[in-house]
Amino acid sequence: MIESGSAPAAVAQTLPILAVVIIGRNEGERLVRCLESVRTMADPGGPVEVIYVDSASTDGSPQRAAALGAQVLTVRPERPSAALGRNAGWRAAQAPFVLFLDGDTILHPRFVVEALPELQDSTIAVVWGHRREIHPEASWYNRALDLDWIYPPGITEFCGGDAIMRRAALSEVDGFDAGLIAGEEPELCQRLRARGYRILHVDRPMTGHDLAMTQWRQYWRRAVRAGHAYAEMAARFRGTATPLWQVDARRNLIRGGILLLSLLLAIGGALCGSLAIPLLVAAGWLALALRTAIKVGWKSRDPWTRFLYGLHSHLQQIPILVGQMGYHWDRWRGQRRGLIEYK
Repeated sequence: MIESGSAPAAVAQTLPILAVVIIGRNEGERLVRCLESVRTMADPGGPVEVIYVDSASTDGSPQRAAALGAQVLTVRPERPSAALGRNAGWRAAQAPFVLFLDGDTILHPRFVVEALPELQDSTIAVVWGHRREIHPEASWYNRALDLDWIYPPGITEFCGGDAIMRRAALSEVDGFDAGLIAGEEPELCQRLRARGYRILHVDRPMTGHDLAMTQWRQYWRRAVRAGHAYAEMAARFRGTATPLWQVDARRNLIRGGILLLSLLLAIGGALCGSLAIPLLVAAGWLALALRTAIKVGWKSRDPWTRFLYGLHSHLQQIPILVGQMGYHWDRWRGQRRGLIEYK
């Protein structure tokens, strides 16, 4: 069910050039910060409509958004998903281009004005830039995961949650799959690519993100969600002309299984009073982390940050494996998992 809320009192006669669709749930001051960043962005050359889609917040987020001039929609699904909120937003929009943002992000002031010209090429359906953490110093989780957002520029297979999309292309493929609890952007991009559209990643700052991750439980659930997405996308596009994440899913099954086994061996050795096996396992993990840290030198100049990222890139394989196994278990039982939240 979608409920329409407050909208700006004055409606411009000229159709907007851009719609900004922000989704959120209990984002509080982060939402206010996001909306303020949209209000202060460089003029894209025409009117801008701002639509906030709220997923049943209890912290007054809809009222805050309305006070800042946004049109407010509220979705109250039995099975919430980011895809459902984004669909509600772009379908309510009038502009030919739609910028999707999460409520915990801050828009770079010049991203839109510099990215819109890329969409003059009618084959480009999506343009996205760099998302970076606002507070990488807040925790080692933030610091390591900040490098997760860094991708080489150029034509890509998929985009993230923050991106400018051509509204006609969204309409052509009927938008996001609202049944997905993760991986909705890559899944959409695969269907767009199957119709001849291209996804462009530009080497420009796009958004700052507030991961706000300080606990192991958050880190674990985020990786489990990624594993669920890997498994579901690999299964969905298996045997098609545009397969997605099949190699990644298979690689994780192998790597995650080996790494999990190594930890179990280390724990077993320690319980038996032997330090040799735990030390050998620790040395192996350290070597893997250092190897990855060297390979990602192009992502950061800071060696400590690269080491944390190297450790994270292997450590996350275990909860990703758990997420994959959870998806296949649910599928075998004929069940569907609800939203996996980590905040």
